[in-house]
Amino acid sequence: MRFEPSPLHTLPTGLRALAGRVSFLARDLRWTWSHAGDELWKHIDPQLWEQTGNPHVMLQSLTRERLAALDADAPFKARLQQLAEAHAEYCRQPGWYGETYPQAELKRVAYFSMEFGLGEALPLYAGGLGILAGDYLKAASDLGVPVVGVGLLYQEGYFRQTVDHDGRQLEFYPYNDPTSIPIAPVQSASGAWLQVSLQLPGRPVHFRVWQARVGRVDLYLLDSNAPLNSPSDRGITSKLYGDGGETRLLQEIALGIGGWRVLEALGLEIDVCHLNEGHAALVGLERARSFMERHQVDFQTALWATRAGNVFTTHTPVAAGFDRFDPALLLKYGRQYAERLGVDPQALVALARSDTAAVGEPFNMAYLAMRTCSTVNGVSRLHGEVSRSLFQVLYPRWPRGEVPVTHVTNGVHVPSWDSPWADEAWTRAAGKERWRRGGEGLAEAILQNVSDEALWAFRGRERADLVGYARRRLALHLGQRGEDAGTIALADQALDPNAFTLGFARRFAEYKRPDLLLRDPQRLLRLLTRPGRPVQLIVAGKAHPRDERGKQFVQTWMAFVRRPEVRARVVFLEDYDIALAQELVQGVDVWLNTPRRPWEACGTSGMKVLVNGGLNLSELDGWWAEAYAPEVGWALGDGREHADPQVWDAREAEQLYRLLEDEVVPLFYARDPDGIPRDWVRRMRASMARLAPQFSATRMLREYIEQLYLPAARAVRARGTQDGRLGRELCEWDGRLHRHWQNVHLANLVVHEGPDSRRFELQVYLGEISTTAVQVQLYADAAGDGAPLCIVMQRGEGIPGTSNGYLYRAPTDLQRPHTDFTPRIVPFHPDAHIPVENHLITWWSGRAQVSRDAATR
Repeated sequence: MRFEPSPLHTLPTGLRALAGRVSFLARDLRWTWSHAGDELWKHIDPQLWEQTGNPHVMLQSLTRERLAALDADAPFKARLQQLAEAHAEYCRQPGWYGETYPQAELKRVAYFSMEFGLGEALPLYAGGLGILAGDYLKAASDLGVPVVGVGLLYQEGYFRQTVDHDGRQLEFYPYNDPTSIPIAPVQSASGAWLQVSLQLPGRPVHFRVWQARVGRVDLYLLDSNAPLNSPSDRGITSKLYGDGGETRLLQEIALGIGGWRVLEALGLEIDVCHLNEGHAALVGLERARSFMERHQVDFQTALWATRAGNVFTTHTPVAAGFDRFDPALLLKYGRQYAERLGVDPQALVALARSDTAAVGEPFNMAYLAMRTCSTVNGVSRLHGEVSRSLFQVLYPRWPRGEVPVTHVTNGVHVPSWDSPWADEAWTRAAGKERWRRGGEGLAEAILQNVSDEALWAFRGRERADLVGYARRRLALHLGQRGEDAGTIALADQALDPNAFTLGFARRFAEYKRPDLLLRDPQRLLRLLTRPGRPVQLIVAGKAHPRDERGKQFVQTWMAFVRRPEVRARVVFLEDYDIALAQELVQGVDVWLNTPRRPWEACGTSGMKVLVNGGLNLSELDGWWAEAYAPEVGWALGDGREHADPQVWDAREAEQLYRLLEDEVVPLFYARDPDGIPRDWVRRMRASMARLAPQFSATRMLREYIEQLYLPAARAVRARGTQDGRLGRELCEWDGRLHRHWQNVHLANLVVHEGPDSRRFELQVYLGEISTTAVQVQLYADAAGDGAPLCIVMQRGEGIPGTSNGYLYRAPTDLQRPHTDFTPRIVPFHPDAHIPVENHLITWWSGRAQVSRDAATR
């Protein structure tokens, strides 16, 4: 189903072959992290390579004469052959996954995301969500994981930022010309350009399908800008996170429903659908619809058969961040679809409400994802806890700790973010294939095989590279702003390659507190200009176009950096993007992060400095809450949430200044006779060894595979065999429970206290529900740092004169008082996920009778 663009047919045969081979390599985005071909691309056109770093764009500008010269260049052709053979060998290798799980049941994972940040060559991202998705695909390629990506091709990606003379942010939306980005149309079996269609009110909408190649992974992108569509429908994929709720809904329909149809049109067998945020929640419905029509079952049976193969990753730390839509809008676009599913349209809308009976409640995509996926995870340990609180509304009467959200902490694709100097040091210590293996042995390698002198030397080179890059970029921005020649010339005097360099770059939103370091400008000025211990700061960041408060933060920083006394020590670099982020994380000594806890779901920017020897000074939020230790960096805050943010912001600003003044900067400048800050390097080494492997995408993807994907693949295959026999059984089990649960009740709890043991005895009345369809449990909340206790009670003899009434018993030890324990009855089926797939629960609500035996009395 792939379609490789052919070279121009007017070229001579020899040049056609050369252009085809170069084009094939240039279109594979592996060059965004594998730099084996950099010298070859530079040889083709040094100036264009310097300006773009994008071989695909370079090829658009090659003349026939230049191609002829390259065809006559024997050394070039030899290097090209070597690069092509290395690429083919990379694609042939089974990778870590193929070697570790050669017989695994996992055929393929489909990864759905609204944005993908793979590099500036494919600008389909807004921020951290997209960067994570890009790193995920790259890691899947390196590890050989069978993954396919599904997204949208936007005619305009996220905005590009400039800052005017008054420090105000301006936004521009350059057009994504498909001919200038490394994608190609996908060819259908008939030879035509592959398209999928969705039926919207009164008309079909057609989506063209493009393919981007990411090493061993394919990324398929849907594009509504097709000639047969109306002008308004052509605009569905016009802009990332399109303006207005209706356009956003249509994009999410395209991603979820259209995305699954692309996979079916390609004939790809999918075990696991991974939803990167709730934007793709509709894929759960479409996957069920496909199963329903293929196996001639009803929608509920199909949902039970397919749900086990759906994984939902939530990135949102606050309920307001979930995508919500007016129910009337959903009915407008979903009425025909509901009819196709054979369900009432209101029942379909109810799937995405916290209270299914609340007619006016908005349609919540995160709630829909929770109800159509059997596995849900947050993106850090703390975010898992926060998410359990956010979703507890869907599981009434269940303890928060049992709300079905686990966590897989995010990680970064290290080869995309390491500097040439860091890559060289890690290669000497741990080998070239280090990030393509499982990650074992990397800590020991960096601890044992790299000297202090080598670590400090490569940090110096990284810092010098960053200073040079920042000066060039600053001069460019000043020139574009219309500054005079004297002001532009000052850019070459900005920053010092030997000074302590602090980096702060992120989206400028109030909860990220980008002004925390500016709360006392005079104190910051003293810190920056202290004789003998100079500090310099590089700042970058965008505010959302509609976030006026965020834009004020940009303007405040611009006013500060223009002060003559700090101009050489602080720079604000415009248009924060992947290219700028790569330079920053490679060159800064300390990465600063100041979110208001617990609003940072994970935050991966600080992970990117780890491999480069940079250290973190961050709020105890997101990933840093689980990574921090005194020997690897510095922490802001006390690891708790606070009711009065203004008061606490002032305290943390004071803490930040004190840490920089008394600990961080002095440690950097505490040099031995050889000029090396040994204690600083000791922290570098500890951070690199302990944290870089742990917070890599290699570890992240391994956890997804071993903890989520493989169990999901086994479960969904079991449910789908024999036309969904197990799925049908589960659906019937669930239906019986809901029909008869109101007749379940518990009575007469007796606690038998003995000298050395305790036994609970409870009368349970099940009515029409089978004893095998439920579990009776004793539950106790966690005590101290321990875990909650859940003891399954065993069925005993029947209760005379009752229908389906039994005594249930369970022993407990005497370490906790009997009042800590409460009996309850919950659904049970060995193949169901409780409570995510059925959250019925009944608790004992009376007083227990305590019976003590003679020895105790």
